[in-house]
Amino acid sequence: MNAWIEKQRHLIDFTLASLARRRTKNLGLLLVYTLLVFVLASVALYTHALRQEAAQVLKQSPEIVLQRMVAGRHDLIPPGYLEKIGRIRGVQAIEGRLWGYYYDPVVKANYTFMAPVAEAVRPGTLVVGPAVARSRGLAPGNTISFRAYSGKLFAFTVAGVLPHASELVSADLVLMSEADFRAFFEYPAGHHTDIALSVANPQEVRNVAAKLAAALPDSRPILREEVLRTYASIFDWREGIVLALLSAAIFAFAILAWEKASGLSAEEKREIGILKAIGWETGDVIKMKLWEGGLISLSAFLLGFVAAYIQVFRFGAPLFEPVLKGWAVLYPRFELVPAIDGLQVATLFFFTVFPYMAAVLVPIWRAAITDPDAAMRS
Repeated sequence: MNAWIEKQRHLIDFTLASLARRRTKNLGLLLVYTLLVFVLASVALYTHALRQEAAQVLKQSPEIVLQRMVAGRHDLIPPGYLEKIGRIRGVQAIEGRLWGYYYDPVVKANYTFMAPVAEAVRPGTLVVGPAVARSRGLAPGNTISFRAYSGKLFAFTVAGVLPHASELVSADLVLMSEADFRAFFEYPAGHHTDIALSVANPQEVRNVAAKLAAALPDSRPILREEVLRTYASIFDWREGIVLALLSAAIFAFAILAWEKASGLSAEEKREIGILKAIGWETGDVIKMKLWEGGLISLSAFLLGFVAAYIQVFRFGAPLFEPVLKGWAVLYPRFELVPAIDGLQVATLFFFTVFPYMAAVLVPIWRAAITDPDAAMRS
């Protein structure tokens, strides 16, 4: 065992010396290789972190949201729906929600107005999201006015600003009392925007949704798992768009790597011929060249992956953020929690390292079995 380790150490030493003799060519390949891994790893890490962030945010969302549909469009929930739902077996809790969108011409952005049930907001006051506070320069105690769609002007006092930690979901949020919400949007008494439901047995969510659809034919149950799948599809689509845009660069690198690996230079062939002439076995030559390809590919993978990790989780992925996160006037500011998927890393490793190693093997084997005299004359 010690003899084998010693032999591999000598092979690595010789490989490093061989790489150093062609340092310019190898450094260029390493740089391009690292850049490719950096780009692919950045996209993979960022989209996975966004999926994890969305899953954490939606973990506390209702298991079922029920909307009423009229002519294929979302309409108000009339009185009586809550009582009908309460009689369906399996429903644990029901909450009629009040929310709506308001376009602010001052900052040319949409706000989400909401009357929360759990958090009491005094009439005449508002609690605003961090992005709303930044865009309008608001602080607790300030007064702000909004003109309702009816033309009436409403003045409110800012009671507080929602914490920065919740900005991913509260950036454009404006919380107000139920009385103010109904007066501002002229909501009829007893009507709600939609209904949030929790189910006693999580395994029965789909059965309860089917019962709701049967009991209330004009309703549309939306399951939390369906929302999660929608977000995952959006992130997958955006990741695909980025990779499609980078496909030309990836293809160019594939050609470069294949040409470098499959086309040995005359100097390399002479080197192999000399090694064979002085007594190296064919297996030793192949091992030496595999070590060469392995050192380049592994170094490129590690350097590219570490650089991608720093770029994504330390600097917020400025190169890919606009494409992968989307765009909005009131954009949330948040830091992604580092999240690495082992399967994703293994897949990236397989598709960036193994093809290069495979491309190295065939030409090296051909050169290694060539007569030393012919190899030195080539």
